[in-house]
Amino acid sequence: MRVMLKYIFFSLLLLLLITGCNSSSNVNEDLFKFKDSYVGDNSVVENIVRQLPNGEYVEGFELETKEAPYGMILEYGDIEATMIDDAIKETAIYNATFIFALVKNAEWITFEFGKQTHTVTKKKLQGWYGKELSEFTNEDNLRNLIEEYLENENKVNQFFEK
Repeated sequence: MRVMLKYIFFSLLLLLLITGCNSSSNVNEDLFKFKDSYVGDNSVVENIVRQLPNGEYVEGFELETKEAPYGMILEYGDIEATMIDDAIKETAIYNATFIFALVKNAEWITFEFGKQTHTVTKKKLQGWYGKELSEFTNEDNLRNLIEEYLENENKVNQFFEK
């Protein structure tokens, strides 16, 4: 009986270790493996969007690929009810920065947050940063840039002024 309990215990322990080591999470996946992708690649764009902040709220997206400039519309669900205006703007800037750095031919993104809509263009965002986003090669450097700019609430609000 004791041998059987030991066998069951070690089998369960081994199973737990195997499943624990093999479990994968998209959250920790390196986004820069998608670098130089294109707007027309539906599955890659979806993978990128889902891994970005508030990606779980994206209910749908449209890829505009028929004629240049190419872009996309990201529709966020109930996020507006839980987020204040500043957080919505920060989400738009953060997510647009990553998408423009990774998706080679993306020129604009429209973020639909319920009643709020924000369109961000690559040209305007790069001008705001003073940097070419396609030159970034890793997440840490890009995150540092974003965080530096998002710290200044006035600068964020100025970005969205017409």
